Amino acid sequence: MALKPEPTAPFHSVQYVLRVLETVSRHPGGVTDAQIARETGLPTGHLAPLLAMLLREGYVERVSDGAYVIGDSLVLLGSGASRQQALETKLQDTLAEIRDSVGAAVYLSRYVDGEVRITQYADGPHAPKVYEYVDFRSAAHASALGKCLLTQLDPNGRRDHLARHKITRFTSRTITSEKLLFSKLDSQPPTVPVLDLQEYAVGTVCAAVPLTAGAAVGCLALSLPVEHAHRLRAAADKLNRKAAPVVLSLVL
Repeated sequence: MALKPEPTAPFHSVQYVLRVLETVSRHPGGVTDAQIARETGLPTGHLAPLLAMLLREGYVERVSDGAYVIGDSLVLLGSGASRQQALETKLQDTLAEIRDSVGAAVYLSRYVDGEVRITQYADGPHAPKVYEYVDFRSAAHASALGKCLLTQLDPNGRRDHLARHKITRFTSRTITSEKLLFSKLDSQPPTVPVLDLQEYAVGTVCAAVPLTAGAAVGCLALSLPVEHAHRLRAAADKLNRKAAPVVLSLVL
């Protein structure tokens, strides 16, 4: 199953989103989209979808004269001691929205202190999460989210991980050659979702996209029962398009 690169993947626009938010925050009385465009230098074609996303996520609001002001979500995230709780709540709401949109369980994963960690996920009766019969920390070479995280490490970081978590065959599709694994990771286009076609578990297919937020290594992933494999391409493309709000929550 081949996925075409999406050169305008939303997570590449996060730096632009931050420029927009900085501009809006400088104008507590409100600022028009025309003025935002002038101050940020962003063309209308880029600005319009960014503002639509920020409105939808509550980071900006429109007042009666059509100007933009800082929204409740951004105010809440900056509220000191409650910031972490507010961030987790915002992320969970975003993951639930993505789950319902793609029709699959979704996972937020980070690479922390040399380990693969699923920090949050959203599943449901019609979007069951994958059965973790082998700890994901030991399955980075086989799972979509694990491979996506490994693509963001340098060769030494990958070797260090695999020295601690030996490559193991889980299914007939699992890559067990370090050389072949590294070759596939190196050839993975950054704008194309990483796939797991029953490499981690028979009966499950997965996709993951990187979350580029500074030096942090993270990804957003989904899983589907193999009988829904025909939906994987469309679901992965939609996951890619919806990654921006998650990255934004991580960098604010």
